[in-house]
Amino acid sequence: MSHIVGIDEAGRGPLAGPVAVGAVRMPDKFDKRFFKGIKDSKQLSPEEREFWFALAEEGRRNNELDFRVSLVSEKVIDRHGIAYAIRLGIKRVLKGLEIVGSDSQIFLDGGIKAPVEFKHQLTVIRGDEKIPVISLASICAKVVRDRKMINFSKKYPEYDFDQHKGYGTRMHRLAIQKYGLTELHRRSFTRRLTEAK
Repeated sequence: MSHIVGIDEAGRGPLAGPVAVGAVRMPDKFDKRFFKGIKDSKQLSPEEREFWFALAEEGRRNNELDFRVSLVSEKVIDRHGIAYAIRLGIKRVLKGLEIVGSDSQIFLDGGIKAPVEFKHQLTVIRGDEKIPVISLASICAKVVRDRKMINFSKKYPEYDFDQHKGYGTRMHRLAIQKYGLTELHRRSFTRRLTEAK
């Protein structure tokens, strides 16, 4: 294998906003010391995630690694389901990184899989904690999605998307009950809340 690839998603469970799929590709001989101290994105503070994202961008500028993040909209999630949306995101990032089926070892987190033509793939439970290239993919996905949700909070200030990023916090659920749904909300995830109203 000339390259290794890590893939993870962020935003599977929120009530609003897209799901993000991140992928990182690096040469097999990449200096592993780069990853010293890396963790799954959920175990890092926002500042730590931004630090690692900046390192990934620097690595891309120096042609040491490459990464892509695909945001798949809430409309696609509502129309086809979250599993389909994640599969679509995986296809997009692999295409964006120009990964072909035979030259890369692909590691994926949790229960996600790459398309079948990618023969050398391994899905690892808690891979975002165990395999650094998945951890970095997780961070890239989370940072890009969080930035998008923070940006949405300017358009919809009463929903505080900058604070909860679309997840179903009490603050967010109360805002939905008070103001209704926006175009960002996943109708298939919010039915019970709107029916309760």
